[in-house]
Amino acid sequence: MRAAQAGMKPALPKRFYKHAGIEERDGLFHLTLDGRTAKTPNRQALAVPSRALAEALAEEWQAQGGEIDPSTMPVTRIVNSAIDGVAPRQAEVVHDLVRYAGSDLVYYRAGEPERLARSQEAAWSPVLHWAKEAHGARFSLGEGVMHVAQPEEAVAAIRRAIERIDSPFALAALHVMTTLSGSVLIALAHVAQRLDADQAWAAAHVDELYQESVWGEDYEAMERRRRREADFRAASLVYRLTAPEN
Repeated sequence: MRAAQAGMKPALPKRFYKHAGIEERDGLFHLTLDGRTAKTPNRQALAVPSRALAEALAEEWQAQGGEIDPSTMPVTRIVNSAIDGVAPRQAEVVHDLVRYAGSDLVYYRAGEPERLARSQEAAWSPVLHWAKEAHGARFSLGEGVMHVAQPEEAVAAIRRAIERIDSPFALAALHVMTTLSGSVLIALAHVAQRLDADQAWAAAHVDELYQESVWGEDYEAMERRRRREADFRAASLVYRLTAPEN
């Protein structure tokens, strides 16, 4: 099946350049390919606000072989998204992130089995404690999958925290981390350095890891999670390299 799936993949574009470099211009760091400014899919300059992020971009492009494989370029994908998609509609992205605060992963707990309930408590309660401590946001918990309405003031506090992120690159990275983890609170706790990347990713997958401990590992599921984790870590890097202190 894996061989058949590989045969169905679309043809990748051939590499057309020898060297990926960086050029500083107008306060931005532009990715260059053989000296020419690279473009986003919407034909905008592929330029970022920090040299370190530009170096990460150039490293991805330089590492390509005879073909250009976007699946191996998560930093580039996030930067393209920030320039083409997030920058012109930041308010919409903020609104989408705030929606997660109304139904976040960490609110919904299992009543049983006991081992899963303990794992959820250990992974998710520190995130809720951080939200209360850092933002004064107190959220309600529920058992199972029935929706639990959250206090408006708590959701508003998370909105204010997200709205303070004015960089489209950081906002794009936060959105990627949120959608991959299913939790804006885990993503925010991570970028606030309350959780490292390992802890954040594990917290987002408590249920999956429990199921694997009971039923065994599934190769396809593990491969999907591995690819998603690489994207999560790339988003974490993009956020760190575009945060105000950078």
